[in-house]
Amino acid sequence: MDFNLKSIRGFATEAATALSRVVQYSEEKLGFSEKTELDSRLEHLLKRVDAVKAWTEAIVYKTESVLQPNPGARVEDFIYEKLEKKKERSRVVEQLGFDMIDAAQEFGTDTQYSRALIKVGQTQQKIGQSEKEFIRASYKGFIQPLKKFLDEDMRNVMKERKVLETKRLDLDAAKKRLRKAKTVELQSNSKADLIIQEAFQAENELKRANEEFNQQVEITKLLLEGIFSSQVNHLRFLGEFVEAQIHFFAKCHQHMCDLQRALATSDNISSPSSHLPSTVNLNLDNLTSPSDETLPPLPVGKKRARVLLDYDAQNSNELSMQANEVITVSHPSDMEPEWRLAERGVKQGRVPLAYLEILD
Repeated sequence: MDFNLKSIRGFATEAATALSRVVQYSEEKLGFSEKTELDSRLEHLLKRVDAVKAWTEAIVYKTESVLQPNPGARVEDFIYEKLEKKKERSRVVEQLGFDMIDAAQEFGTDTQYSRALIKVGQTQQKIGQSEKEFIRASYKGFIQPLKKFLDEDMRNVMKERKVLETKRLDLDAAKKRLRKAKTVELQSNSKADLIIQEAFQAENELKRANEEFNQQVEITKLLLEGIFSSQVNHLRFLGEFVEAQIHFFAKCHQHMCDLQRALATSDNISSPSSHLPSTVNLNLDNLTSPSDETLPPLPVGKKRARVLLDYDAQNSNELSMQANEVITVSHPSDMEPEWRLAERGVKQGRVPLAYLEILD
């Protein structure tokens, strides 16, 4: 019975507090009650964090739109993610490749056009696979960390801001009760014990509310300032997204160069570059392999390679490269498959294979 009575009293106290906050908030909106203003430093932090939240959400949404332009597919992927289920979805470029190959089979593979369709279709499928790798890397290294930041760090900040607002409402409600008690005390002809006790209680409530409000202000400031320190990690996430894009575009370029060579050497099929504008032909000429007759033979295990894209070394073990230059590469047995040991003059260092077109 005592437990139930305490529960009822606790519920009544919470209901009264909630009602007091609602009344205080309504009167402030109507201009009937004064509102405690936050200090300028806290207001500035709140505005900056609001901007961080809004722009981070926009970046996540737009990045997801780039990776998956179909809104319906994004919703479906979101549902599968919440259900912790994986669904492999073919990319549009892969579907194009399937259609090209199916068309070639229907036309008959004994024609030049059909054989070319198959080669182009297979390349589209390779690009689709590279696109899937890019999407997986982008989600893992960029989107998911930003979502975690929004779901955890930013949510904690929003929670404490809500607590701060309730403490501020409690403080202003306590101020109003104290003013009311003082007014009654002044207007009363007699110093009744009940009136004095109510004024004393109102003063204690105001003191407690002020202490809780100031404590919550400090907690909120600390959390707000911590939000900006997290941008150091966001910079790293952004770098990983850029690296994933570089790798994806380099792989696509490599696939298309391989396709161009395959088409140019297959059954008298003319190179697509012969039908392109002269400005494009000039660029493609820069990608043609140098004549073996003009280059000296290389030692066993070494090959010549053309650099497809500029590459800046990430550490002292790597070698910076410029697009279209020809370098010598080898693949030591203790080196990862996706890397090569490059030589340019007396300089030597690791370079990513995705940036190279092997010529020999």
